[in-house]
Amino acid sequence: MSEIRTLTPAEVDIAVEWAAREGWNPGLHDAAAFLAQDPQGFLGLFEGEALTACISAVGYGDTFGFIGFYICRPDRRGQGLGFALWQAALARMGTRTLGLDGVVAQQENYKTSGFVLAHRNVRYGGRPISLPGAQGIAAVTRADLPALFAFDRAHFLFDRPNFLDRWLVPEAGTALVARADGEVTGYGVVRQAREGHKIGPLFAADDDTARALYAGLSSAVHAVAPDGPIFLDVPESNAAARALAQEAGLAPSFETARMYRGIAPELPLSRIYGITSFELG
Repeated sequence: MSEIRTLTPAEVDIAVEWAAREGWNPGLHDAAAFLAQDPQGFLGLFEGEALTACISAVGYGDTFGFIGFYICRPDRRGQGLGFALWQAALARMGTRTLGLDGVVAQQENYKTSGFVLAHRNVRYGGRPISLPGAQGIAAVTRADLPALFAFDRAHFLFDRPNFLDRWLVPEAGTALVARADGEVTGYGVVRQAREGHKIGPLFAADDDTARALYAGLSSAVHAVAPDGPIFLDVPESNAAARALAQEAGLAPSFETARMYRGIAPELPLSRIYGITSFELG
């Protein structure tokens, strides 16, 4: 007999470990921020006491949700167990518009559930070249959070204060904010991952601001891990973001398809130089 239920925080840690084994390179402390957004958002299929498959179905209010961490244990694949969990995740999300970042091998399967391609995201990675231009930025403090919540909503398009309250004060990482004339013009976060460090998000009003933020974030990484790689997940349609990654010495290593079921949000992709994560959008 199998059972589908909400994962405990300890079981979410298992899901994150599985994601690492799949090569998705999650951040070391991502789980706490993910659970802060939706404590009931991780589901598992159990056979007896053993976790067999996992998925996240995280809600952002009543109108939007995001699917991630869809993994079946390798020894139990091909037997319909993962699909049963998939159906439970969709049922949990109800009538919300749903997004996901689908790996190449699964994109056709997602289409059969009503998901439609919106754009591609490309992971760039490598040992970066230092870039000049980290002027006009500062470390994020808790006093900055209200303004950053508003700036984030203009780019993510849905409120996520509980998530950002953790994400913007990262363990083993750095969050930076850019301002002009007292107004927020961009922000970025870098955090330690299983391999190297990952930047996400990197939202900016223009190319110069994005460059300054990237330079500051990469300098923070260099201070603690001078030989370590950096990864940045870039919307393929943002040519300036791709150019920034290449100028920094990063190369494409992985691709996903951003897909939606329902009315796709009209993201300001020209201002998104790095998405937050493949798991939560």
